[in-house]
Amino acid sequence: MAKKDKKEASDGTVNICRNRRATHDYEILDQIECGIVLVGTEVKSLRAGFGNLDDAYARVDGGEAWLIGAEIPEYEFGNRLNHKPKRERKLLMHRREIERFAGKASEKGLTLVPLRMYFREGRAKLELAVGKGKQVHDKREALKDADAKRQIAREMATRRRR
Repeated sequence: MAKKDKKEASDGTVNICRNRRATHDYEILDQIECGIVLVGTEVKSLRAGFGNLDDAYARVDGGEAWLIGAEIPEYEFGNRLNHKPKRERKLLMHRREIERFAGKASEKGLTLVPLRMYFREGRAKLELAVGKGKQVHDKREALKDADAKRQIAREMATRRRR
């Protein structure tokens, strides 16, 4: 797990990690920002730029949202009270938001997928999305569309130069 470059965006957020596979594997239908319950050594590890959302998903259980499978490696200078890297973490959302997202995610073929983790005003946030799994032919079609757009942009740039 390599240290990632943290860059502050214009809206005051500092990205920690992104789930790049999410947009490839899922069609994103709706997004929401939520907080995460973390322990001290997890925050220090995230501030150092370490974190991984690959293979992570969210689940609603008993009226609470949980992030499962996200890895925050142990803090390098932590002691015996260090955290477990792949523990389940509670997500902080209003009850109405949980009910709305749980209703959408309970439909067949939909799941809660984390897109990115970042700091906003010193607090760790997670961008959570409701996604529908793409089939192989949908992925191929999306790649063809992206390639066609890239080709058109390239042609337009060469025509402008003439």
